Amino acid sequence: MIKKTLLAVSLLSLAGGLSVQAQRVGSTPEHVKALTANWKGERMPDGRPMVPDIVLERLQNCTLEQIWGYLDRRGYRNQVEKDWIILKPGETMTGRVVTAQFMPTRPDLDSLVRAQGKAEGRSQKGGINIWPIDILTKGDIYVADGYGKVKDGTLIGSSLGNAIYGKTGKGVIFYGSVRDMQELKDTKGFNAWVKGHHPSYIKDMTPTAINAPIRIGEVTVFPGDVVFANEYGVVFIPAHLVEGLVSASEMTALRDEFERVLLQQGKYPSGEIHGDWSGKIKDEFRTWVAKYPKKLAITQKDIDAYLAKEGH
Repeated sequence: MIKKTLLAVSLLSLAGGLSVQAQRVGSTPEHVKALTANWKGERMPDGRPMVPDIVLERLQNCTLEQIWGYLDRRGYRNQVEKDWIILKPGETMTGRVVTAQFMPTRPDLDSLVRAQGKAEGRSQKGGINIWPIDILTKGDIYVADGYGKVKDGTLIGSSLGNAIYGKTGKGVIFYGSVRDMQELKDTKGFNAWVKGHHPSYIKDMTPTAINAPIRIGEVTVFPGDVVFANEYGVVFIPAHLVEGLVSASEMTALRDEFERVLLQQGKYPSGEIHGDWSGKIKDEFRTWVAKYPKKLAITQKDIDAYLAKEGH
């Protein structure tokens, strides 16, 4: 009897906890830390990993294929989303993710969300679609699941786009739409990857979660992930993998460039260049890197470790 009573109390407590969580708009720093427990570095006040700016800058030099390969080898096989409408094609954007999930409005859900937002101290003026924008900081990228809604699904227009750029120095990635594309294109530095655009205003959409896991197409995105977006696609990178990925991509790019030099020189058979390097080719690589005209982020120690690996 005592065991049954304790079980009943536990179930009631769990149900109560789930009820509160179901109403929660913004994740607590503790929840974000739990989601991103593999990150061991500095964190932001909201719990998201503070991936250094220099790493974000270095990431801009990577390619979508390099990033995809690195993540795929580590079991992250569903990180790339393609087929976007891009405000300014040809540019690359990297940054730290702030997530938001929107759902079709229904009166009872909307009432719960508004009450929870008020309890969390969120703005009661203007539309509640501004709540994710209010928390953005420098280097953030606002990533929202607008469930692909285009007409009446415009999460921002030119005014909010400028507000986002003023806070972050970045842009947005929406599985949804925006309005004022022409005006947004005139905002220097701002960029957007969206699924559509429309002149209508946002209507019948409720933000149900901020800084929680969301789905962007075929990708599960965590708050604190790092975005790499260019004209070939968008990839969401777990924060704890970014620095290793950047170093590995830089080394791969350096090797590819050196191999092209050797192929053009015709000094070695292509099989020796593309295959496992001989000691002679490794020595030539060290000499070539030492004379490289640009400053490299990778060190001589990194190069020696790379060449010492089996298969190189």
